[in-house]
Amino acid sequence: MKRVENRVCIVTGGAVGIGHACVLRLAQEGAKVAIFDVDDAAGEALAREVGGHCAYWHVDVADEAAVKAAIDAVAARFGAVHVLVNNAGIAGTNKPTHELSEAEWDRVQAVNVKGVFFCTKHAIPHMKAARLGSIVNLSSIYGLVGAPDVPPYHASKGAVRLMSKTDALIYAPDRIRVNSVHPGYIRTPMVEHHLRDSGATDLEAAIREVGALHPLGHMGEPDDIAWAVVYLASDESKFVTGSELVVDGGYTAR
Repeated sequence: MKRVENRVCIVTGGAVGIGHACVLRLAQEGAKVAIFDVDDAAGEALAREVGGHCAYWHVDVADEAAVKAAIDAVAARFGAVHVLVNNAGIAGTNKPTHELSEAEWDRVQAVNVKGVFFCTKHAIPHMKAARLGSIVNLSSIYGLVGAPDVPPYHASKGAVRLMSKTDALIYAPDRIRVNSVHPGYIRTPMVEHHLRDSGATDLEAAIREVGALHPLGHMGEPDDIAWAVVYLASDESKFVTGSELVVDGGYTAR
């Protein structure tokens, strides 16, 4: 079934992890997919793997000029922009708030918050022209609840949640929907790096331990999030905007 056939979709941070899975599933469901990332080797390899209507752009989402140029290039190549998946994000430095430097704080906000702002800002005119759009912002369980670590990351994901609701209200008259997705712990390179950075010496044991925090008893997989993104990108969710789609194995149900 081609759930997003002929939709032009941009996936930021699309080369690895959740973004990689989103690219594969959106392409499988008939979309034309633009991969934005700074990992050129992985991004170009994925574009070759998908083939057909898929292309890679080197984009640092914290660079507004680069974002605008790339989004305009996608529209020129594929004819429109219908879907934006704001997935690019970094965890940042894991220190308590009083030990963080301004630069450490600002780097996370630049990618995780300003990146969402820049991509949304420059995708909106194309969606307005198409009279159709779906923006999917990747937040986190930590955009809903707190935890005693990585303060810049948690602050950024809370911001993304509220940005999604605000833009959902602003652009509803243009038939542009905006929703946030809130993953639990998903086994990705970023999560593995975070566990190692937090002192894990046995990665597999740490993954089992963190997985047990979820009522379903394990971490999620990137595909678990990719299918949620496909739903929000498709007309199956045509009456869904300003919502939080939580995919967390029950983590926040307590």
